[in-house]
Amino acid sequence: MEGHPPTHQPGNPRPAQKLTVEDHSRDAAGLKYVYPVISRRSGGVSVGVNLNPNNACNWACAYCQVEGLVRGAAPAIELVQLSEELEGFLDLASTERWMEEHAPEGARRITDIALSGNGEPTTCAQFEQVLERVLAVRAQRALEVPTILITNGSRVHVEGVQAGLRAMAAARGQVWFKLDRATAAGRLEVNRVQGGTERAADQLALAASLCPTRVQTCMFTVDGEPPAEGELAAYVDFLRAQVLAGTDLDGVTLYGLARPSMQPGAERLGRVSAPWLEALAERVRGATELSVAVHP
Repeated sequence: MEGHPPTHQPGNPRPAQKLTVEDHSRDAAGLKYVYPVISRRSGGVSVGVNLNPNNACNWACAYCQVEGLVRGAAPAIELVQLSEELEGFLDLASTERWMEEHAPEGARRITDIALSGNGEPTTCAQFEQVLERVLAVRAQRALEVPTILITNGSRVHVEGVQAGLRAMAAARGQVWFKLDRATAAGRLEVNRVQGGTERAADQLALAASLCPTRVQTCMFTVDGEPPAEGELAAYVDFLRAQVLAGTDLDGVTLYGLARPSMQPGAERLGRVSAPWLEALAERVRGATELSVAVHP
């Protein structure tokens, strides 16, 4: 429950269980705001900061792994507690013993601090203050890893979010900007949001002007079929248009499903093949000359 102490020792993942890419449980460290995961995209231990412990988000993506997801915004954040949790967990996770016990071989390093969690982090009214504390903890420990914001980009226009992105940029941070589909029908089906990508293009350009920004895209099958050619063409065309418009992007990350969705209709979703995803990556590279990472 909100405000209750953890049920097991803070900083220790659930007993006798190693972290895996298939399990991104937010209670893995027994903390309210801070949790470790093994990230396919960063290749090590990503230290997550969950600003949505109430499971509230302004989107409702079909592939979302959050059980009990509701529409809404992040709650008020207990800033002192967040700082203390992050400090304590980083101290613990920096030890060889913790890594050996909880991280698989080849991923025994902290690769980033990621604002992510159980909803859209930029719905947090204290977003700028959260960033200040996260970056202060990082600086105190001389931790040379990036701070990453994983976002749907819907609130980049908000002043406090922009201030946070500027602070991130000054500390070698990066925005991972969600763009799963580029048609109104596709966005409605996948992200459960109305409208096309006109606003997304503006928000993407704004994010990239404030902090290094990378597009991240989840691809999956529905009833055994990957996205239709029309959706793929629209997606590639959207990215090409942003490059031609001068939006300075760090690249694109294409990834598939690693964990089961907890949303209605989850049984219809499946993984695309690695060759299929790589073929899409080649299309994006050819059309945009952007670097494209692939994580099936």
